[in-house]
Amino acid sequence: MMPTPNTANYRGPLSLLTTLFFIWGFITCLNDILIPHLKAIFTLSYTQVMLVQFCFFTAYFVVSIPCGYLVEKLHYKTGIIIGLTVAGCACLLFYPAAGLHSYPLFLTALFILASGICLLQVAANPYVTLLGDPQTASSRLTLTQAFNALGTTIAPYFGTLLILSTAVKSTTEIQQLGAEALAAYQTAQAAAVQTPYLLLAAVLFLIALIFVFIKLPTIHADPINPTLANTNDDLPSAWAYRHLALGALAIFVYVGSEVCIGSFLVNFLGEPGIAGLPEAEAGKYVSFYWGGAMLGRFVGAAVMQKVAANRVLMGNALAAVVLLLLTITQSGAVAMWAILAVGLCNSIMFPTIFSLAVHGLGRHTGQGSGILCSAIVGGAILPLVQAYYADRIGIQLAFFIPVLGYSYIAYYGWAGYKPEQD
Repeated sequence: MMPTPNTANYRGPLSLLTTLFFIWGFITCLNDILIPHLKAIFTLSYTQVMLVQFCFFTAYFVVSIPCGYLVEKLHYKTGIIIGLTVAGCACLLFYPAAGLHSYPLFLTALFILASGICLLQVAANPYVTLLGDPQTASSRLTLTQAFNALGTTIAPYFGTLLILSTAVKSTTEIQQLGAEALAAYQTAQAAAVQTPYLLLAAVLFLIALIFVFIKLPTIHADPINPTLANTNDDLPSAWAYRHLALGALAIFVYVGSEVCIGSFLVNFLGEPGIAGLPEAEAGKYVSFYWGGAMLGRFVGAAVMQKVAANRVLMGNALAAVVLLLLTITQSGAVAMWAILAVGLCNSIMFPTIFSLAVHGLGRHTGQGSGILCSAIVGGAILPLVQAYYADRIGIQLAFFIPVLGYSYIAYYGWAGYKPEQD
């Protein structure tokens, strides 16, 4: 008889899955290092170089739902192997992109890389929720997501050492170079990208090979709960589950709200009425925001062993609302530390919303995971909305956008998570 999630020992598989969370966090955060690098190589404007993030995050919207269907057909382990392979091939594309000095090829490689990482997320996130006691699914996913945050924390340091080891020249300096000096400079910059991404490709292929040969528990999603359907028959699609649809909106506003704060943080701390910090100094304080999210995930994983996940989610969301209201209404150190503290509140939100939203989907869990991952596109949309208001009412008041986002998340933790069909 196949062991149940309550009796099987899943520590080994969970440890192996944790490496996936770490590596895709590491790769995603390398984009922040690529941006100044590519801007220098191709003498791009800021609008042009931001196509890096546009191509990367657009992939989530484009491929998440197809990835969900793929995982449903091929199961989680196969989805992980394919995702690692696709991401590894994308890393190989960075070599000719750098050698040919082709910005479109860089953007293509980034889109393919994000597609592979998206497939990894669509497969690994729900697999972690199923790999053990359903009551502690949010705790397990929060713990593995903490290692994702660890990857995003250390990637900029290593990326700077490897990719930006050759000094990046300004546009004016590049324009003053002669033909030979320019060619030598571009060659050096190309090599700075080629080596680290070749190493990443090797690591990705190695991990894929390990997953090919290692035996992972074959766990099928729980049978559909008859109370979630109009009859004892299965519902036709993940979209038919109200808590999944509401969870997708929660992911959308969560990622959007988190990115809103991160995108405007340096400018906000530079406001005379807040801290009046120059950009170089303000940037150092941003580490408190992201570091709080990482620390909070380790703490949250332990808390949710004892406290219901939806209650922790609602509490964190309400705390974020209070902190943002202080940010909007206060000034000086109070406003500054209030907004930085929101990082702690963010810590458990993504994995908790995710695990609550896929609960009870049965054979539609893969599709549901794809829907939730596609909702990450909120990180591209809500910051634009906040920017619109920041230009008109000021950056401080414009933080009402994430206030609305966290308010909805509090509702989801209170009632929206409950499994009910439309």
